[in-house]
Amino acid sequence: MVPLLLVLLLALILFGAGFALKALWWVAFIVLVVWLVGFVARGSHSSGRYRWYRW
Repeated sequence: MVPLLLVLLLALILFGAGFALKALWWVAFIVLVVWLVGFVARGSHSSGRYRWYRW
């Protein structure tokens, strides 16, 4: 009975980790798209530097 519970627990942990990693890949993809859009749509700055963000 204990080995069965351990296998089920391991399957649950791996399923949760797989879902979290897939979600992180989607977040990384969205951030990359936003960065690329900002890179392409940047405006000229008065000092001659091009920045679309305020860091």
